[in-house]
Amino acid sequence: MTTPTIGVLALQGDVREHLTALAAAGAAARPVRRPEELAEIDGLVIPGGESTTISKLAVLFGLMEPLREAIGGGLPVYGTCAGLIMVADKILDPRSGQETFGGIDMIVRRNAFGRQNESFEAAVEVSGVEGGPVEGVFIRAPWVESVGAEVEVLAEHGGHIVAVRQANVLATSFHPELTGDHRVHELFVAAVRSAT
Repeated sequence: MTTPTIGVLALQGDVREHLTALAAAGAAARPVRRPEELAEIDGLVIPGGESTTISKLAVLFGLMEPLREAIGGGLPVYGTCAGLIMVADKILDPRSGQETFGGIDMIVRRNAFGRQNESFEAAVEVSGVEGGPVEGVFIRAPWVESVGAEVEVLAEHGGHIVAVRQANVLATSFHPELTGDHRVHELFVAAVRSAT
């Protein structure tokens, strides 16, 4: 497959930036809002935003269970920031009623790097991404508290895990789509190609 079709979950968050980054990385990118659209894609990006809002909207739009099934069935998924929280099997400090899609055997902490006004950028060495560190944009970012035996840690910052992969699911605490550097998206697109 030369050009995989990769959806961006378009419930909330920086959807447009991910669509642009995926196209630059060689994918055909499209927004996904309905369960039936899952059958039309080879991979899915879950963007940043607010994880409790994404959780509520996924239930409202009838996407929670279909996405859990798709991820469990091997659909390649990449979650950034709030998306990292959404692919975690467990949240350390969930809001009342907050659910996740799951997919990575990890425990995450919401807003771990601080509030909005404590957002920052940092160079992050990501395993599997060649050409030096990527510029990570951390906005009310989570971090990974702990991972299970099957999880590969791809990057750390300040002693905390900020990028992981398990099977077909990739996740970063930071937003590579905001920098113009598409190497993390290229890593995901390559994974989608090899999985399809």
